[in-house]
Order: sequence, then structure tokens, then C-alpha cells
Amino acid sequence: MYPQAHEEPHGSGIGARLNWLRAAVLGANDGVVSTAGLVVGVAGATGDRGALLTAGLAGLLAGSMSMAAGEYVSVSTQRDSEQAALATEKQELQEAPEAELVELTGLLEGKGLSRDVAREAALQLTERDALRAHAVVELGIDPDDLTNPWHAAGASFLAFTVGALLPLLAIVLPPAPLRLTVTVLAVLAALALTGWWSARLGDAAVGRAVLRNMCGGAVAMGVTYAAGALLGAAGV
Repeated sequence: MYPQAHEEPHGSGIGARLNWLRAAVLGANDGVVSTAGLVVGVAGATGDRGALLTAGLAGLLAGSMSMAAGEYVSVSTQRDSEQAALATEKQELQEAPEAELVELTGLLEGKGLSRDVAREAALQLTERDALRAHAVVELGIDPDDLTNPWHAAGASFLAFTVGALLPLLAIVLPPAPLRLTVTVLAVLAALALTGWWSARLGDAAVGRAVLRNMCGGAVAMGVTYAAGALLGAAGV
């Protein structure tokens, strides 16, 4: 009796999911830092809850829409490039199938297969689905799993919004004397979490990533608070 195969994710699918997860973490991190910097800066100039809420909501909406639009444009461009590459490959297969077979054989040989095995593998892959074989081996594209700009835009919008909500709620919900303290502590805790998570996803040193993330957020809040305080003192 043969042992049961161990099931685990392989191929480009798991890599794509990790990239999406990493992008979500970074989007949430951006939401935390940018919104925290904004509301803390406003808090340096005024303690009015309405002004803080207005500034925070404006920053949340502007940032999330900007992230979504930017991601949509970026991924749309990537998808267009992938589709153009597939169209070119399809045309080449129609016009010069033998040359494409030789090219595929060379690519497989370059991956460590012997010449004969590479030739046989190229023949079998071509007979099964020539375009898919060239897309995966030559272009690194899965024709059945092209990037989706709407998914990317939605994920970026959601991630930024989730991150931005934390400093927004932290600055408007507590009593006035505790607002800055609660906000700074909540933001630093969130940045420690996103730093830890991003380090784990990238197999990097956790301590360094967490410290770098927290220091960056602390500097951002310090600079914006100082600017707000100066403007408030000047009566602007």
C-alpha cells in the first residue's frame, strides 16, 4: 500500500496569494500611518472633535480611493501586457510552429533536462496545449489566471480603509485629554503587528521589521503634530 500523497499548494497560485496578502498588509499599514499622521497633525492645531472627525474621514476616503485607483491602473496595465504577450505567442505558434517547438525545447533544456528528454517533453506539451506551454514556460503566465484589476482595486480599498479606521476611531472616541495618548499607542501597536506580519510573509528578521515600522510611524506622527502645533500657535 502506497503512502497517501501529502497535499500542499504548489505553483504560481500560492505565490499569487502571498503577493495579495502582502499587498493587503502593506495597504493596511499605509492606511494606519497616513491617517494617523493626518489626525495627529490636526490634533496639534485643534482639539475640536468635529474637525478631527472631518479630517480623518477625508483622509480615509481620499487615501482608499487613491489606493484603489492606483492599483486598478497598475494591474490593468499588467493584464494588458499579459494579454498582448499571449496574442504575440499565439501568432508565432501559427506562423512558425517548428521554430517555437525548438524554442520550447531549449527552454526546458535550460531548466536542467537532457536534450532528448526536453525534446520529448516539448512535443507532449505542444500536443496537449501549445499556447499554454509557451505561456507558462517562456512567459511565466498562467492563461487561466490572469491578474484582475477589479479584485486588486477592491482589496487595496478595503485594506487601506481597515488600517485608516484605527487612528480615526482612536482620535475621536476617547475623552479629549487621552486622545493623543490613545492614538499614539494604538497606532504603534498596529504598526508592530503589520511589521511582524510583513516580516513573516517575507521571511525577514521580525525584530528589525517591527522596529523600522514603529519608528517610521512615530516620526510621521511627530512631524505632523509639530507642524499642526506651530500652525495652531500662529492662529492659522
